Amino acid sequence: MHSSTSQAKTFWEHLEDLRWVILRSLIAWALAMGLVFLQKDLLTSIVFAPHNSDFATYRALCWLAAKVHWMALCPDAFTVELLNTRLMSPFFTHITTSFYAGLLLVFPFILWQLWRFVAPALYAKEKRNALLFLICGVFLFACGVLLAYFVIFPVAFHFLGTYTFGSEVVNRIDLQSYMSTFYAIILAVGLVFQMPIVAYFLAKIGIISGATLQRFHRHAIIGILVVAAIVTPTADPFTLMLLSVPMYLLYLLSIRVAKKANP
Repeated sequence: MHSSTSQAKTFWEHLEDLRWVILRSLIAWALAMGLVFLQKDLLTSIVFAPHNSDFATYRALCWLAAKVHWMALCPDAFTVELLNTRLMSPFFTHITTSFYAGLLLVFPFILWQLWRFVAPALYAKEKRNALLFLICGVFLFACGVLLAYFVIFPVAFHFLGTYTFGSEVVNRIDLQSYMSTFYAIILAVGLVFQMPIVAYFLAKIGIISGATLQRFHRHAIIGILVVAAIVTPTADPFTLMLLSVPMYLLYLLSIRVAKKANP
């Protein structure tokens, strides 16, 4: 049965609870953003790490290339110069990056606050399922962000940042161009990894079913390639594969999740 506490509360009391959920989430976000903002050296070392060949991903590729005797996998030594031409750009970039980094840090806390808000109105089984999918949602989002940071963005940046149109052209990447691509890829891949969670809730309310997803399996492959091409700006076969393969596996997982939610 639903919680008696939930039944006893009025609409305005629920609204007050929601107000506190939003307030606590915003306070936590502001504190995390402030903490990140004060750690500028650490923040910049993380954000700008992929822009030279000493980054862990490039070193790992070179190690793998030596093991499999395929040196084409190892990127040549490179450093791409980042250029700023706007007076206020470094300061606003610092604020914007702190804003997104703070959100990443408090994302689990915000989801937990939302779960605490809706939990009293759920049945015992629904509470367990909601908590499980809360944990899975955080885990999948983290996996997407890590994949984007350590694999997709470095590969995309190396391709675009070192690609030249003649020897007369020297690549100096604009700071805003670098950061906008960084934000877009990290956020997009993190959200794409929520596919099984979205499939569960859509199946739960009857919009889709596992059978429907399975029937459109071949069409989904084309859709996955299109989405991967949009998310990854290089659109080269290797980068597409890096995102398409995990997305395809997530789609297969979504089929099973949807069948479980709506047999």
